[in-house]
This record gives sequence, structure tokens and C-alpha cells, in this order.
Amino acid sequence: MDLTEVLRRRRMVRAFRADPVPADVLDRVLGAARRGPAAGNSDGTDLVVLEGRDQTRSYWDVTLPPGRARDHFGYPRLLDAPVLVLPIADSGAYLRRYSEADKASTGLGESEERWPVPYWTVDTSFAAMLLLLAATAEGLGSLFFGIFAHEAELLGSLGAPTGRRAIGTIALGWPDAEADAARPGLSASRPKRSLDEVVHRGRW
Repeated sequence: MDLTEVLRRRRMVRAFRADPVPADVLDRVLGAARRGPAAGNSDGTDLVVLEGRDQTRSYWDVTLPPGRARDHFGYPRLLDAPVLVLPIADSGAYLRRYSEADKASTGLGESEERWPVPYWTVDTSFAAMLLLLAATAEGLGSLFFGIFAHEAELLGSLGAPTGRRAIGTIALGWPDAEADAARPGLSASRPKRSLDEVVHRGRW
């Protein structure tokens, strides 16, 4: 599948079959995430990968506990996704890198506040996007979604080092096309702006 076809097919999937993703397929998808740019080659992105019912259940038990919230969750087949990937950003990797001799003059190694844009978030987002595209190329479905209120509790339960941030979660698996089509995302029908509306050539 060429890039144009991958871009055309990529979409957010909210209903999955529980069938496992073969290890070689998953490794190719995860490997693609490592191909993104990173400021100063700081290499501050990690991926926490949860596979199989036991591991994914522990995720949902923290972020969507059994009870009323789960009983009324609008996309129950999302919980069938056999793989969950958390892209984790490490701001400390950037501070350490920009404290090295070739970068120290920028002052960016002094604190997070010195960065006008938090590139650890930007670069981890690049990695997440590449992962989504690679999943599409492999015929998998994927969904990026936020963790919101449960991030600290979740990262603690996973043993993540202090100071790391999860930019979200990516569900991966084989899409259940019929179930997914029956309940599209609430924003699915919202039109995208045209190229001429998005692109400003020369000036705004």
C-alpha cells in the first residue's frame, strides 16, 4: 500500500475484534514509531504496550472502572482491542540533551519553561502519528484517545518513572467493520475545510 492510499484509508476505529495481532505485525507497527523526528535527536519517547485481555483489562479497570461509567460507555467494542499502546514523553531527556556541550548555548537545558513549545510532546505526537499510519498499512484498525483524569494513577500502576507524561492511548487490532459503522464517532460527519481554506500561501 503506497502512502497516498494509507493516508486515504486512515481513520479512527472504535470497534475491534478480540483476535490477537501477530507479533511480527505489531513489531513493524511499533518500529515505525521510532522513525519520527526528534529535537536534537533527544530520543525522549517510550511506548508502553499492553497485549491480551489481562493486560488491557488492567488499563480499563483504572481508566474506565466497572460500574455505571462502563455500563453506559458508548463504544463497548473498543474494550475488545487486543493491543493498547501508550506513547510516553520524557521532558528530562530533552533537558539533558540540551545541557550537552553542542546545545548548551541555547539555554533550553535549564528548565521546561525555557522551551516556547514542549518538543517532547511534539516529538511523541510524531511517533504516535507514524504508529497510526503503520497500523493502517498493515490492515489494522486504530484509535488515538485521551487518558484525561486517570493519567497519574495509570502510569503509577504501570511502573512508569516519575515525570513522564502519556500523551494518550492508541488502541490497535482488527476492526469489526460492521459494528464500527453502526456507531460512528460523534464528530465523524463534521466536514473538513478545503485545501484552499487551510493553506495560506505567502501570508494569511
